[in-house]
Amino acid sequence: MEGLELETIKVAIIGCGTIANSAHIKAYMANPNAEIKYFCDIRKERAEKAVSDYQCGEAIEDYHIALEDPEIEAVSICTPNNVHASIAIDCLSAGKNVLCEKPAARTYAEALEMQKAQRQSRKVLNIGVVNRFNTGVNIIRKMIESGELGELYHVYVSFRSHRSIPGLGGAFTTKSIAGGGALIDWGVHFLDIVMYCSGDPQPLTVTGQAYCKLGKNMANYAYMNMWAGPPNYEGTYDVDDFVTAMIRTEGPSITLNGAWAQNIGIDEMYIDFLGDKAGIRLQYGADFKLYSAQNGALLETIPKFRMEDMFQNEIDGFLTCIRTGEKLPSHIDTVILSSKIIQAIYDSSDKRAEVSF
Repeated sequence: MEGLELETIKVAIIGCGTIANSAHIKAYMANPNAEIKYFCDIRKERAEKAVSDYQCGEAIEDYHIALEDPEIEAVSICTPNNVHASIAIDCLSAGKNVLCEKPAARTYAEALEMQKAQRQSRKVLNIGVVNRFNTGVNIIRKMIESGELGELYHVYVSFRSHRSIPGLGGAFTTKSIAGGGALIDWGVHFLDIVMYCSGDPQPLTVTGQAYCKLGKNMANYAYMNMWAGPPNYEGTYDVDDFVTAMIRTEGPSITLNGAWAQNIGIDEMYIDFLGDKAGIRLQYGADFKLYSAQNGALLETIPKFRMEDMFQNEIDGFLTCIRTGEKLPSHIDTVILSSKIIQAIYDSSDKRAEVSF
């Protein structure tokens, strides 16, 4: 929809923390068809800082003020995971279109309630699986669709870090708030890329194991730096810092290993797409290599392309689909598959048994 001129859409930002400031707010401000009317945060000083920093909007603590405003058409939910579902449902019920940051919710059951509210309201509910708007990811998807890899039979995922637990003792490491640890925080992005590039195949069986090991003795957790820190040693750590799983789908099988923290001094963030004609290794957030064979020779190809701003693409697409009715790949009806699989991995781990659908 490039070049389409739309009537200005007035927006409310709910949650004025890191993701709002690093991505959502800037992208809305760069779109000529958007106007941020409200910045909302339960810590009002954050909302007030946003008003000051961006020289627009009004600071509020209660998001219901924005929902009662008939001028507001769109809402970005940039809050902790535990209120994604409740706020999204309230917004949809009030007739607002919603972009909710990933994961959709803490649990598959909560995601289903969000989907139900979207269908009842007939408003937009997109989830912030921003890699679906990534240039390289979309090139890989087209290559798989066109058959350049042949039959895509398996995908291997690795998102492992040496010691990278975020905000030890805070919201990230408290299950009642976050819903989980490394899997629901990092794994949701990797799994969603796999599903998207593979054509969103239906899962058949899932087996997995999640471990809460390195961070549970918080006082003895050694680290070099801590994003979302500093640590709160009086807080809670009851989430997974390592996860492994195998997923059978109607398309390829998928295996994954992920860790916020492990006793191996290596960081790996990649996805291997294995086809019977060619394979691809995607370095997360970066370029990819194509491995193939031709005329008896083994080839390594590094495609070159202009990388667009995926967050800008995501916000632009959200605003456009509000006017056009287009259903984006980030719509809840598609993305809920990732919630279903993540829930199954956790359930399989708790039961120590395979989960079938």
